[in-house]
Amino acid sequence: MRSIVALLLSLFIVSAQSAGQVHEFKLDNGMKVIVKEDHRAPIVVSQVWYKVGSSYEPVGITGISHVLEHMMFKGTDAHPPGQFSRIIAANGGRENAFTGRDYTAYFQTLSKDRLEVSLELEADRMRNLTLLPEEFAKEVNVVKEERRMRTEDKPTSLTYEQLMAVAYRSLPYSHPIIGWMNDLDNLTVEDLHRWYRLWYAPNNATLVVVGDVDPQQVLALANKHFGPLKPEQTPQLKTLREPPQRGETRVLIKAPAKEPYLVFGYKTPVLLSAEQEWEAFALDMLASILDGGSSARFSRELVRGREIAVSAGAEYSAFSRLPGMLLVDGSPAPGKDMKTLEQALREQVNRLKEALVSEQELERIRAQVVASKVYELDSVFYQAMQIGTLETVGLDWRLLDEYVDRIKAVTPEQVRAVARKYLTDDALTVAVLEPQPMDEGKSYTAATGGHDVLR
Repeated sequence: MRSIVALLLSLFIVSAQSAGQVHEFKLDNGMKVIVKEDHRAPIVVSQVWYKVGSSYEPVGITGISHVLEHMMFKGTDAHPPGQFSRIIAANGGRENAFTGRDYTAYFQTLSKDRLEVSLELEADRMRNLTLLPEEFAKEVNVVKEERRMRTEDKPTSLTYEQLMAVAYRSLPYSHPIIGWMNDLDNLTVEDLHRWYRLWYAPNNATLVVVGDVDPQQVLALANKHFGPLKPEQTPQLKTLREPPQRGETRVLIKAPAKEPYLVFGYKTPVLLSAEQEWEAFALDMLASILDGGSSARFSRELVRGREIAVSAGAEYSAFSRLPGMLLVDGSPAPGKDMKTLEQALREQVNRLKEALVSEQELERIRAQVVASKVYELDSVFYQAMQIGTLETVGLDWRLLDEYVDRIKAVTPEQVRAVARKYLTDDALTVAVLEPQPMDEGKSYTAATGGHDVLR
């Protein structure tokens, strides 16, 4: 095993070196520009990240960041509705966007000699959206239909949404990214205009460019197109803390579904909030011990071994701006009930508090982590994604260079320590989906295999 880890580590170093250096700049208006050279193919990925997402939204306008993401494709005076996508396509590129809890990002993948096309379009829509009422009316209805299809008619997503809503007493991670339906019903184009002017400014954005580029040429293009844009006085964010949870919280969700489903979460710190930095990396390792591939404990012992679950997963992310949760989910195997499944999942968690993980098991996880990093470096898009995520949540892109070493340094004692400290019943929230009869004339997404809802 050690020889495999050493081989993978050497491949990681070679891949990292071939990907090239990272260069960081700051424009006079406060916009950050990060360029990573990767000369293996004549392509470039351009991403603009804004420090705003669902966790920034006050009650009453939840979902506004996601609606604004849709409206960013609906035109400026210089580029009428739909022209942005047509121009990118005409230049042989691909483009899209996504909204998260802590950010909203827009991206294009193009031939390296078409980078200026992307930057000119992004700079235009950063400050010059027309936000036409007729386009808003159409697009907010698109988002509402998206909510119906992806949440209300998808039992696993509905269960996850209810878990988050009751788990957090204070932190805005209780808000669904897509928004509550009532807020979408009452959202106005004036709300959107205020939100846009407040947050979509160069001093609240990071441009990430990765590919076969010259950093100084990218900086020159960024200055040309983004440099003239005026900064905005964005709000100073208050320090947010979740009050201590004083006992297990449970929520039962009754919804049309074929199969029962269970998801529960333990309140855990992230890298920005952990008392000691190593705790976040130990929690990352802990989640991989439970659900790190076919040889991990959930799959080996609960799905294949005892056949208690048809699916079981665990997820944790250290990279968010506010504290999060370590999540566990699953669906029972045929003939097994939810009580048996929940007990088995919690027993697996409790084992980590009692017995030390073997060094051999940790080595397997380390090998997987290093291997995944090697594969990620093959993707120009994913390299940009990692940089943008870290910068936008308040971390430093240089953490990417340290991540493998930090994971490798985690000890069995540290895994047990974070399990004992954070995976307690008093910090636990449990959501159970109780299937209801399904309307035969309506389509639903299956409740099993719920890993996609652990966001």
